[in-house]
Amino acid sequence: MLKIGDFSKLTRISIRMLRHYDEIGLLKPESIDNFTSYRYYSAAQLPLANRISVLKNMGFSLAAISEIMSQYHDAGQLKAYLQIKLAEVKEQAEQINDRLHLLETTIQRLRKDDMMMKYDVTLKEMPERYVASVRKIIPNYECEGVLWREFAEETQNLNLKAANPEYCIAIFHDPAHVNSDVDVEVQMSVIGEYKDTENMKFRTVPPIPMVSVTFKGSYEQIAEISESVAKWVTDNNYEFNGAMFNIYHVSPGHDPNPENWVTEVCYPVGKK
Repeated sequence: MLKIGDFSKLTRISIRMLRHYDEIGLLKPESIDNFTSYRYYSAAQLPLANRISVLKNMGFSLAAISEIMSQYHDAGQLKAYLQIKLAEVKEQAEQINDRLHLLETTIQRLRKDDMMMKYDVTLKEMPERYVASVRKIIPNYECEGVLWREFAEETQNLNLKAANPEYCIAIFHDPAHVNSDVDVEVQMSVIGEYKDTENMKFRTVPPIPMVSVTFKGSYEQIAEISESVAKWVTDNNYEFNGAMFNIYHVSPGHDPNPENWVTEVCYPVGKK
């Protein structure tokens, strides 16, 4: 029989961890001295300890290892566990590679452009939403307020219940910047179900992978922000994949002072 210290040396598993394995029933000692409470292991348990270490090094949790150990001699079941873990580790590796690439490209961009970090570009996903929407052709971008006033008039008698967050959004559907006859849609996320009106439509919007920049202040910054987003998208092997939109966290409707406006400029994207 092997004392716990000797078994620890042979298996390279700490005494503390061996005690924990005992407590959770993963690897119990062959015997415990009733008088001293010393734990003793047998040489036959060395392969079992090694098996636990191998599975742990693969990234399995102790709970998963306990489950696998009970079915270890079922080759089909073991293969299924390993395939699931392989897919999981590959996904983690892709995420790590993306982070490494993001760090490298950011450092490279900083060498070329000291102002690059003025705006923080974030990759995220807009969740699925049920929205109330008004979409029209308006004379120019400065006329967006007309749509919001129409939105307010249309919803006045509908008793709309805003979602939380309500995501007040303006979507610019034209494929490029235009000087007149602008195709703009304004949206708000709502709870419940409603019937379409003449000017307002209700629909479920699927999740949108996107990059965004949140900034405080007037909308004069948007051109510079769009340039920062374009550089980020190019550097990180993404491509634009849909109509650009703004989320108004604090809008002129909330506060007339432009210094207090908080806007998130968003661009749908996809990996190349």
